[in-house]
Order: sequence, then structure tokens, then C-alpha cells
Amino acid sequence: MKNLEPSLDKLYSYIPEADMLNSAVSSVNVAWHIEHSLLVISKIIETVVNSDPAKYEWKFDFRRSFVFFLGKFPRGKAKAPEVVIPVQNGQPNFDALFRSTRTAITQLQNAQKNQFFVHPIFGKLNKKDTFTMLDIHTKHHLLIIQDIISQTL
Repeated sequence: MKNLEPSLDKLYSYIPEADMLNSAVSSVNVAWHIEHSLLVISKIIETVVNSDPAKYEWKFDFRRSFVFFLGKFPRGKAKAPEVVIPVQNGQPNFDALFRSTRTAITQLQNAQKNQFFVHPIFGKLNKKDTFTMLDIHTKHHLLIIQDIISQTL
């Protein structure tokens, strides 16, 4: 559960490169990846903290187990839901987004262990699995950002 904070710090460090774009790596710029990562964290945590832990039921899912074991997502295999797609109207207020995301992480830390959200591929993820998925997702976008920057310079 502690892995998410260093990833947020790393995301924050890429704000100066927010306008960088390399279409050979990604069709969107660094700012999009930062904002998307923060939106995913905030929206998922909002769902978790509003969930009823009595409705959580664990089920084995091979894809979830495989991805969690590898600790990474394959690139280009999933489409982000509309609710976590950044609106491209200039550069977002990153400071406010990071503050609200850090507040959300504290809320998730304080959630009950079986509060959950339903992932479109992995099914119901409780608090612990939510932290794992968010960490993997954030690191996935950090790698894309690093590739955009390194292959652009």
C-alpha cells in the first residue's frame, strides 16, 4: 500500500515536461498521462469509499492474478473509460489535482478491507487489490511518460 506515494512523486516530477509529445510512443502528451493517472486514482477511490463491504465477494480471476504477478499491464490493450479521460483544454491545475489525489489515497488507507470497486476486466477489487491495481496502473503510465521523454530528447 505504500508504493503509490513514490509513484505520485515521480508523476509530479514530470510536470515540467507536460507538453512533450512523441507520437511514436503515444498519441497524447505527458500532461494527458499525468492527469489520466490522477483521475483514475481519484475516481476509483471514490467508488471504493462509497461501496458496501458486505457486497464484496472474492472470485478467482486468471487475468488479475497474471497482471498482479507480473506487476505490469500490456500496452495498447485497454481503452480508458470516459470518466478518466482528461479534457484537453489547456494544462490542468496539477497542484490541485495532486492535492485531491493525495487526500483520496488517505481515504483509501482508512477504508475497510472489503470495500471495493468493480474493475471492467479484473472484477471486484477490495482495498488491498485496489492499491495493487492503482500502483501497477500508475507505473504503467510512468513508463510511457519516460519513453515519451527519452525518445523525444
